Amino acid sequence: MQKYRVGIVGAGGMVGQEMIRMLEKSSIPVSELRLLATERSAGRRVTFRGEEWTIEPTNPERFSGLDLAFFSAGRGPSRELAPEAVKRGVLVIDNSSAWRMDPGVPLVVPEVNGEVLTGKEKLIANPNCSTIQMVLVLKPLHDAARIKRVVVTTFQAVSGSGYQAVMELEDQVRAYVEGREMEKKFYPHRIAFNVLPHIDKFDETGYTAEEWKMVRETQKIMGDENIKVTATTVRVPVFRGHSETINIETEKKLTPGEAREILARSPGVVVVDDPSQDLYPMPIIAAGREETFVGRIREDFTLPNGLNLWVVADNLLKGAAGNAVQIAEYLVERGLL
Repeated sequence: MQKYRVGIVGAGGMVGQEMIRMLEKSSIPVSELRLLATERSAGRRVTFRGEEWTIEPTNPERFSGLDLAFFSAGRGPSRELAPEAVKRGVLVIDNSSAWRMDPGVPLVVPEVNGEVLTGKEKLIANPNCSTIQMVLVLKPLHDAARIKRVVVTTFQAVSGSGYQAVMELEDQVRAYVEGREMEKKFYPHRIAFNVLPHIDKFDETGYTAEEWKMVRETQKIMGDENIKVTATTVRVPVFRGHSETINIETEKKLTPGEAREILARSPGVVVVDDPSQDLYPMPIIAAGREETFVGRIREDFTLPNGLNLWVVADNLLKGAAGNAVQIAEYLVERGLL
């Protein structure tokens, strides 16, 4: 069996650490692991499949000889370093927003559009965390009844902003309990016991970059620019797990029961929908799980063909590291890597 030499750029970050864990659990045979990060993380040792590997400073020359590299270092480093890896014959799976809307770069959720991969790609983009969990639920419903319009509001955990945001929420909660003033450093306003309708930068339309990602990425992944999408993205004081309320309008009527049956058969999706027993998806259920959970499936009575859904997933797993590793597994299993 062929074994692969694999690199992880951004190995010291939250998503990078999850990539290491997900890769360890995966079916991908690895002969060498190169862990690359900033000078701050360099020198840390990581155990992977019984061997110890050391995180090194990121250097383009360290891409030489690799078969595959996962990037989780942010947009700027990806724009700079991904071409360096590709130039050295490495297949890059990038978790940043740097390449997602490039028409020459596939944007992939394996369960939704894995068939776009041919094995000829040298750069593959991993979608936005909130987009991934949404399209996993939308695609099977779109195939059954053709979605015309989507209205989505997200409730996104602080881990989506990285380690500093997680520490800020922890510090503010601790300060509240101890009766101290809650300091804010990372977010523009206090996040503890608050919600911020503000993720990424606002533009002249009043929308944020995060909201436009959900619009454009959904259309690209679903392969249908006619699907109308509007989004409001909100940061909430939850450590791990993004939640979304999604309203869809379809061409063909789907009853809630039909939607449940379709989604129950869909790969990567788990239906948790029995409100009479207080059963519905929550971040505390999704945390640490690779599936996307859907519930509160009900009719929108203001439309002839409308449904409301509630969708939750672990933003660091299926929303980031897990999907990236799944892309690589998809390629390996089909002999495309």
